[in-house]
Amino acid sequence: MLPPHLARAPHSDFVRIGKRIEFMRAVVAILAILGVAGVPNAAAQLHLPRMQVDDTLATTEPGPQLRAALDVGAQRPTLALPPENLRLRNTALVAGGALLVGAYGMNKWWDEGFTGSFRTENEGWFGQNTRSGGADKLGHAFFAYAGARLLTQGFEALGNERGHALKLGFWSALGVMTAVEVADGYSRQYRFSGQDAIMNVAGAGLGYLLERNPYLDRLVDLRLLYKPSEHSSFDPAGDYSGQTYLLVLKASGVAALRKYEPLRYFELALGYGTRGYERPPGFERKRNLYIGVSLNLSELLAQTVFRGNRERSTAQRGTDLFFEFIQVPGTAALSRHGL
Repeated sequence: MLPPHLARAPHSDFVRIGKRIEFMRAVVAILAILGVAGVPNAAAQLHLPRMQVDDTLATTEPGPQLRAALDVGAQRPTLALPPENLRLRNTALVAGGALLVGAYGMNKWWDEGFTGSFRTENEGWFGQNTRSGGADKLGHAFFAYAGARLLTQGFEALGNERGHALKLGFWSALGVMTAVEVADGYSRQYRFSGQDAIMNVAGAGLGYLLERNPYLDRLVDLRLLYKPSEHSSFDPAGDYSGQTYLLVLKASGVAALRKYEPLRYFELALGYGTRGYERPPGFERKRNLYIGVSLNLSELLAQTVFRGNRERSTAQRGTDLFFEFIQVPGTAALSRHGL
């Protein structure tokens, strides 16, 4: 699970050395689990994509210019091949992601170390008496979703063709998130949760679906609206009382609405968030549904700051990517309905 921040407080050099050893073990465990937790498919995808060659290239009679070039000893034109080190790049991206997650986990989740036994727990879903009212379940879905989309774009940027990058992004994100859940099963603080594992699949699947369907991508976003809760440091992944997850439907993604100003800049937002679950027993715990309107900052910037650009600049691509996943505080008017 994605637990709240737990401050590390080593008391001796011996403890610090022990934690470093445990960190390395955790990283190795995550990398090893990637080969078990559904990523055999991802591993199979790490090879170079095969080039599809049309047989007509070998049978079609060359034109006059090409025949002349061949007559003087010129070589036959060849198709562009993917980078020779593409497999290494793909492997490095997967391993780098696992290392980052492992480092974060040792600092935030597994600072008390691991046991030699694997333990499971039925955490429930979104009930009032669950550990966090279901906010952690949406956290699993959101981070698997974001991971699948970011990794897909990363693999494509490395030189993979689109379909290949989609498969790599989905299986890599799902593998890392599943590995984290398995590591929870061996940790001292937490247990393996079947509900968390299911939400990992749902989130990665949604990321795959939107990356594969441009129309849905223009219409739908899943975003995190985060404002640090009372008595909490800045911790978007673990501060459940500061999280609100929003599913937004963008007017700019509907042809009939996109042509109207300023309607094109607005979105219908549906959300869920919990409050008070990290506080001691006796304090009120709230589960909230939200509905309202939000501002599409990517569309607003596209029609103002970046208006007139013939191509999307690096700055525009970066802001579009950020606002794909993050709803900036103050840019959504939401009505709250308690459960």
